[in-house]
Amino acid sequence: ALSDGIEALEAYYARYLPAAALAALLPLALLAFVFAQDWIAGLVLTVTAPLLPLLMILIGKGAEQRNQRQWRQLAWMSAHFLDVGQGLTTLKLFNASRREVRMIASISEQYRQQTMSVLRIAFLSSFALEFFATVSIALVAVLVGFRLLAGGMDFRHGFFVLLLAPEFYLPLRNLGTQYHARMEAIGAAERIVEIVNTPAPDETHPVAGVPDLSRAVIRFEGVGYRYPDGRHGVRDLDLAIHPGETLALVGPSGAGKTTVINLLLGFLRPQAGRILVGDTPLDAIDPAVWRGQLAWLPQTPHLFPGTVAENIALGGAEPNAAEVRAAAKEAQADGFVASLPDGYDTRVGEAGPGLSGGEVQRIALARAFQKNAPLVILDEPGANLDRENEGMVREGLRRLAETRTLVMIAHRLRTVRDADRIAVLKDGTITATGTHDALLHASPDYRRLVHAGEDAS
Repeated sequence: ALSDGIEALEAYYARYLPAAALAALLPLALLAFVFAQDWIAGLVLTVTAPLLPLLMILIGKGAEQRNQRQWRQLAWMSAHFLDVGQGLTTLKLFNASRREVRMIASISEQYRQQTMSVLRIAFLSSFALEFFATVSIALVAVLVGFRLLAGGMDFRHGFFVLLLAPEFYLPLRNLGTQYHARMEAIGAAERIVEIVNTPAPDETHPVAGVPDLSRAVIRFEGVGYRYPDGRHGVRDLDLAIHPGETLALVGPSGAGKTTVINLLLGFLRPQAGRILVGDTPLDAIDPAVWRGQLAWLPQTPHLFPGTVAENIALGGAEPNAAEVRAAAKEAQADGFVASLPDGYDTRVGEAGPGLSGGEVQRIALARAFQKNAPLVILDEPGANLDRENEGMVREGLRRLAETRTLVMIAHRLRTVRDADRIAVLKDGTITATGTHDALLHASPDYRRLVHAGEDAS
């Protein structure tokens, strides 16, 4: 949208709009002079002139649809190419790179054919406009010529009309030539307009500081949130997060677990109810200050180009070697990092090529120790790991929970059996809370989740 799309809009504003302004004003001015010299020639110009814009509109409708389809194809092709580039290592390992090369070649050929179809229509439009303008000028010349031969018209008037006739159609012909710029801009503006029309979040003016999270209870009171497509994220949600506890959120897919986390992180704002930190509404706290008190460990952590130490001390200007190593030891990561070619100075690329999923997860866990935030939010950090790596990550989480409040989404329930409290979500509401043993006896929803997990394993 900010590269090719903006360039397409430049042609619209720099060439099409000036051409449209000239086509609207100049022919009318010339028509007044022609009528003053010869009303017959003026009548011919008046009748034939509307045919050119009409023809332009008829041809342009098909080209406009093709242009929009071409821009969507370009966006999809770019995203596919980026995805292939990021997954090139995996493709090579599974000997699938040649297949993807053929796929990209096929997609590129489709895009070439769509581009040529748009250009064919654009050239057809220009040809048709040139043809009808030439025929109209010829018609005026024939009428003027016959009348000059018959002596029914003064030579000076006839010559003057013949000089103005090509100039009368020139702005219309130029508009037809630039009409392709309009069609291309409409196709490009589709995405730009969508971005511009996206409503910004309501501006707030935070006035409160962050309460001490080692003592403050975080409470969801009647919180509701509905997504733009009509889905309920959460509704009438009441939940308390006590300092120092490990709280697990469990439930089937779509139950609202991710929505709760996004509300807690401040990425979403409640549409009903409120979230309190102690006695302070979360909306009254500066989001940047609030997130400074949080550590976030997603299911699939992201590594950035740089050294292992820089990835652990993410956000710091110069990582402190002693603090980084201490954080890595707590996260059970010091052993494998020390075995890397350059230890903590080993450079890793995006997504951590050459590292296993468990090693990447432990580097991300070390970030949480390094940041030393009082509230840690996790999305099943042990998912997609083998038993050995999962055990190391769970040991790191156990140490993390000793001095911090943990809120985690759990997909595999064996990872939350030791949680201080488990909240069971269903259809955006909490149906039960308690320990693992208590919920097994009291919550049918929790029993179903446990049995489903045992069957899957």
